[in-house]
Amino acid sequence: MLLFPNAKINLGLRILEKRSDGFHSIETVFLPLNLTDILEFIEEGKNSTTLTVTGIALDGDIEENLVVKVWHIMNEKFKIPPLSIHLHKTIPVGAGLGGGSANAAFMLKGLNEYFECGCTNVELKKFAAELGSDCAFFIDNSPMLGTGRGEVLEPFDIALHGYEILLIKPDIHVATRKAYSGIVPAIPKKPLKELIKKPINEWQETIINDFESLVFKKYPEIELLKNKLLNMGAEYAAMSGSGSTVYGIFEPGILAENFQDFKDCFVYKGRILQ
Repeated sequence: MLLFPNAKINLGLRILEKRSDGFHSIETVFLPLNLTDILEFIEEGKNSTTLTVTGIALDGDIEENLVVKVWHIMNEKFKIPPLSIHLHKTIPVGAGLGGGSANAAFMLKGLNEYFECGCTNVELKKFAAELGSDCAFFIDNSPMLGTGRGEVLEPFDIALHGYEILLIKPDIHVATRKAYSGIVPAIPKKPLKELIKKPINEWQETIINDFESLVFKKYPEIELLKNKLLNMGAEYAAMSGSGSTVYGIFEPGILAENFQDFKDCFVYKGRILQ
């Protein structure tokens, strides 16, 4: 079975409080993007599940990869056979784009469909929440307001149809756990779901990613990239997740094809999926 797990961005990311379970309560809006990895699994009659990876290199033990963990979860519950899995990575790693979480969620959906496990999306989201805070978002894979750890999801209508997006990922890895350790949680005066209903040209001063001040202080070059996007005419620019990707949202026809200012960076131009 061939799958195309896609990336996401965060519109705003507020860290509200430190929870008793060690996680943080957040408030964000998740938006899917048409930037995808390629994930394939096949039955080959092997004695154990294997994973090969091409494209962007991944560090760490293969057994710790989320798609392999998904196989273990589904095998325990539904006794599915060993598989040969191939993952071609296109979504940058450690970028705030949710690539690993998307791989896991699409693997859950793919195994559920292929082996006719009969899980509902509600059940799949419960499995996904065991694997990562933003993993459940990719089950429905449509604009969502995310609260709790990010796994409490509410469908969210947002008027960005036709807008273009430019992603810029410098060669910098921001460790999510370390980024959270430097955050001072606070409840904002107005909830994100209220602020984001205002016109996009009013977002820049009000739709905030709490990680930016911390990350920009350590990596000022990331802030420079964000400012370049605004100077290019972005209606709104921000960092996604805990970074290091920044993005700009542009009205159609504004973006030129010449992105020489972003040499040595991963660059992606596309449209918002809704």
